[in-house]
Formats: sequence, structure tokens, C-alpha cells
Amino acid sequence: MLAQVSEFLWWERLWLPKNVSWSDLQDGDGLVYARPSHLYLALPCAFALLLVRYLFERYLASPLAEAWGIRDRRRLPPEPSCTLDAYFRHTSHCPSQAEVRSLCKKTSWSERRVQVWFRRRRNQDRAGLRKRFCEASWRCTFYLFAFLGGILALYDKPWLYTLRDVWEGFPKQSMLPSQYWYYLMEMGFYLSLLLSLTFDVKRKDFKEQVVHHIATLTLLAFSWASNYIRIGTLVMATHDSADILLEGAKILNYAKWKRSADAMFVVFTLIFALTRMVILPFWLIHCTWVYPVERFEPFFGYYFLNAMLVVLQILHFYWGLLISKMLYKCLFSKLEGDERSDEEEEDRSDEEEEGRDPPKEENQRRDHTTSCRPRGRANVVD
Repeated sequence: MLAQVSEFLWWERLWLPKNVSWSDLQDGDGLVYARPSHLYLALPCAFALLLVRYLFERYLASPLAEAWGIRDRRRLPPEPSCTLDAYFRHTSHCPSQAEVRSLCKKTSWSERRVQVWFRRRRNQDRAGLRKRFCEASWRCTFYLFAFLGGILALYDKPWLYTLRDVWEGFPKQSMLPSQYWYYLMEMGFYLSLLLSLTFDVKRKDFKEQVVHHIATLTLLAFSWASNYIRIGTLVMATHDSADILLEGAKILNYAKWKRSADAMFVVFTLIFALTRMVILPFWLIHCTWVYPVERFEPFFGYYFLNAMLVVLQILHFYWGLLISKMLYKCLFSKLEGDERSDEEEEDRSDEEEEGRDPPKEENQRRDHTTSCRPRGRANVVD
């Protein structure tokens, strides 16, 4: 049974054009072809990157955050309540008004007290500002080095300047060492993101992020096994170029350098629009959709590659909509947070919870603070 499944999975008609077999892709005469076994190191690479990330965040990002005065906001813990805690864990994090009234009867608490409990409990599960800064710093650093590595691997290749050369001699295209290491690092990075989803900052587009990581890993593994390496390196470099600026804008915003952060975000938006709304669909996907059929008949690998690229493009349209909303706020109002963020809610003092007026100095401080931002949104990006 397993032998039949393996034979079907490696059926030449799934992976290779007509009249091309695996025997045609045997190493020899100085030529080395990509093989799925080359990617076995992706998992060890992912664990190595997780270790590097831990060391980076602890010994570089955290001291930098301390030097820049980036600290987490003070959070008040919720009052002990087994009834509300069980409801929060098993039923809902945001109860409706009718559900709040029902919980009031079970706990003999006022509605305001129950609402304050849920607000504080939700804040306990949200990542602090310093964790967000460390995560953005790590991603920005990786994307920067990955993009520079991609440029070194591509700058002297003819298919960077003439896309038809991507398919010159396909699939009998020898693998280059620079391509191998570029693929290995990118696959290791996205695999490490999947492995770290449970302790990374949770965002509203969590499901879309999971789909993106899985689609990216599937596309990378398939393009490697089918020797679509040239177009794969172009797609990776296209993505990394904009991600550097996005993470850099977050870092500047956490450091309270608002003008620099807004300026970098505007530049990021332009680069994002150019690379993912113009270059990717009209150049790269056009290259994978039109040029191959000029050389061979379409086969499963051809359709699968383009399907995965279309999935990525749909996600880019979704994120492009969120980014356009943020850009509008940045230019015409005040950008207070990332549209994707599950942001921290405003907390209140104990006097306000009990219905008493807070001290005069506290009132003046809160009036000044809340006048600068809308209630219910933390003054951070992402």
C-alpha cells in the first residue's frame, strides 16, 4: 500500500513536463539538480533559528528596548472568580449584554464589575509592548539579511532582468549553492514561525497568517522538488523587500518616534503596492502562467504552482485593504494601532470600578491621557 502511494506521489507526470523523466535529472558533468532530500535540513534549520531568535531577543532586543524606554503598561489583575474564569475559558471572552446579566445573577456582582473583570482578563492574555518590540526587531533583522542574501544570489543572473530566461532549459537547470542556502534559510524561517505560533503575538488575522505560512512552505517545497528554483528565488526576494520596512516602522513606533514611523510606513505602503500588487501578479505570475506553455504542455505541476501563487495573491489583496485603511488614518487622522492587532483595552482605577470619584490628580492625568487617544485602543502599532 505504501509503495503504491509513494509511486503515485512521485509519478513523473505530476512533477515534470511531458517527455521528461527523473532519469534525465541525474547529477553529472558538473551539474547538480535539486532533490527533495536536500530540504531535510529545513527542520533543524528552523530549530536553530528559534535558538538564534531567543538569544537575539534576550541579549540584543531587550537591552535595546530598555535603553529606549520601551516598557509594558501596568495591568491590574482581575478579581478571583471561579465562575467568570470558567466562563472565560470555555464559553466566550466577550460576553453579550444578556450574558453579562446572567453572570451577574450567578456571582451577585454588578454589571460594571463583571465587565471590568472581563476587560482585565482579556488584557492578561495580550502581549506586552516589549514582547511586540522584540518580535518586530527579530523579524526586521531576518528580513534584512534574507533580502540582502537574495540580492547576492540574483544580481548577476540573467533571469532577474529577462523573465523568459526563467524557463530556459527547464527543468534541466542546475542548482546553484546560493539558491540552496537561500531556500534553506527561508524555509527554516517560515517553519520556525509555524512552530512559534503558540507564543508569538496573536493578531486578528491569525488564521490568514497560518494559511500564508502553510502556502509559502508548500510553494517553496514544491518549487524545489519540481526545479522551479529560479522563479522561487524571485518570489522570495519580492516579498522580503517590503517586510523589512513594515517591521522597521513597528520598531520606530514602539520607540515613540512617531514621525519617523509614519514616514517609514508610507514608504512601506508604496513598496508593498509595487511588489505585491504590481510585480507579483503582472510580472511573476504572468511569467509562470504564460511563458511555460510556450515550451511545454501544461501538467499538474504547472497548475499547482500557479494555484499556490494565486492563494498568496489573494492574501496580499486582503492585507492591502488593511494597509490602505491604516495609510488613510496615518495621512488624514491619527494612526493609533495596527488594523490586524488585538489591542489592549483601557483599564480603570479601583475608585472608578466602585463608583467613587478618583483623586483630583488622577482625574487630571487621565483627562490629559484620554484626550490624546480614543478609549479602548492602546497607543501602539501591532
